[in-house]
Amino acid sequence: MSKPLSDHPLPQAETTCASLLQELQIIWHEVGESESEKDRMLFEIEQEFLEVYRRKIDRANCSRAQIRQEIADSEAELTAICSAMGERPVHSRQSGQKARSLKEELEMIVPELEEMQKRKHDRRNQFIEVQEQIQSISNEIHCPREIIPFIVDDNDLSLRKLEELHRQLHTLQKEKSDRLKKLQENLYSLSSLCSVLGLDFKQTVSEVHPSLGNSEGSKSVNNDTISQLALAIQELRGVKLQRMQKLQDLATSMLELWNLMDTPIEEQQVFQNVTCNIAASEDEVTEPNALSEDFINNVETEVSRLEDLKSSKMKELVFKKRSELEEICRKTHLIPEFDGAVEYTIEAIEAGSVDPASVLEQIELQIAQVKEQAFSRIEILEKVDKWLSACDEESWLEEYSRDENRYNAGRGTHLNLKRAEKARVLVNKIPAMTDNLISKTVAWEKDKGTEFIYDSVRLLSMLEDYNLLRQEKEQERRRQRDMKKLQGQLVAEQEVLYGSKSPSKAQSARKAPRTPSGSTGSRRGTFGGSMLKPDSKLARSNSTRKTDRVHQIEDDGISCTSEEDSPPDSPKFS
Repeated sequence: MSKPLSDHPLPQAETTCASLLQELQIIWHEVGESESEKDRMLFEIEQEFLEVYRRKIDRANCSRAQIRQEIADSEAELTAICSAMGERPVHSRQSGQKARSLKEELEMIVPELEEMQKRKHDRRNQFIEVQEQIQSISNEIHCPREIIPFIVDDNDLSLRKLEELHRQLHTLQKEKSDRLKKLQENLYSLSSLCSVLGLDFKQTVSEVHPSLGNSEGSKSVNNDTISQLALAIQELRGVKLQRMQKLQDLATSMLELWNLMDTPIEEQQVFQNVTCNIAASEDEVTEPNALSEDFINNVETEVSRLEDLKSSKMKELVFKKRSELEEICRKTHLIPEFDGAVEYTIEAIEAGSVDPASVLEQIELQIAQVKEQAFSRIEILEKVDKWLSACDEESWLEEYSRDENRYNAGRGTHLNLKRAEKARVLVNKIPAMTDNLISKTVAWEKDKGTEFIYDSVRLLSMLEDYNLLRQEKEQERRRQRDMKKLQGQLVAEQEVLYGSKSPSKAQSARKAPRTPSGSTGSRRGTFGGSMLKPDSKLARSNSTRKTDRVHQIEDDGISCTSEEDSPPDSPKFS
């Protein structure tokens, strides 16, 4: 067996083995080992060599398998990364390429894998960053009770998925922006309300959410914060409306009191900003502290002061209004109907036990009613004034006619003659004036459904009494004429029987016609008695306030003189 080893040239290692075998053979020769023992020992050496080679081969196979596994794993990982990132694999084996060793392939794929791993890491960080922003904004908007950590899906890191996350983030950012805008609008509204109501804005908004009171840092935009802020605005708006209504009521009362008591403009200027908002809407009241409690308390204090002043002046005002009512009634010849309740209230005002406002309201109502009634009486009252003026001229003419010295020369005689001439023309128009006035009065009473009262007396009664008086005058004149004729006949018969009379008798005869009628005073009493009979219309009247003008008409009419005392220029009544 030594021959094959020596026959074939070997490399350096084999040369070393051959020298060792040669040295071993020398040793065996010296020792004197048998050939069989030498063969056995060489066989053992060969087996040992085979074991060494086999171990080396196994190790080489393991190394090759490991390299192949690394290549396969790297390719699989690279493929998975490219698939997760939505990209095509960057490494692929092509059949046309020159065969490479496993190490060369591994050396080529490792940098690509590292590059893709880096890109995957960067892509994953992008996913994490976007999802962190999404979760942060989502937490700000929805305010979850439990924070759930987000999980990045490493199997889907594609740009499509990243774009979806970016769109979701953009949607949330837009929603947050809209919420911030709405939040700013609500904060502005709340600030305006607090300014008008005189409230501390920071304290009010901090009660809604602490972050809203900080000028720096992010503000909560979740649903609870926005809803609580809207609720706070609604509550303050309700308070604003209540205070506005209260202030407007106070302003209305203040204006009424100012007008009632004629308050000077200088005093009104202090609260001019109150009265100018008496009809303002909610949006128009924006001045700071315009509805604060202190300001409203000041207005209440002023109104209370005016109320106290009103109470002190109301009594005087009631009597002033009552005098105004009486003056209007006097001018329109009406009698104010102060019933017992009003009279009692006047006494109660004097005693201080009744609020004068109710009495003032009743009197003002009566004033309005009297003014309304006076407007419809204007035409008739003007005719009544003319009629009464004519009656005054008639009375004056009768007195003038009874004056025996009216023709004596004296101061003002010619003026009286001119007045008497005009008075006769006016007196002749009285019947037509009376008839016209009666027709107007009847039409007025029919239209209004009530009697036309003139100084507590029905006007138709006055006119009818005047016509009755004129009829009695006519009857008296006719009786005087008949009596005069009879006396003339008696005088003529006496002259025929006894001849002419002495001057004294003739004088007595001339005076005889005055005897039946009596003196002027007796005639006035006679006609006056007929006018005041119980069954006459004036006697049946329950009024106790006839004016002096009516009495004058009656007295002057009753005291008319007989025709024989009237001079040729006396008026003739038909």
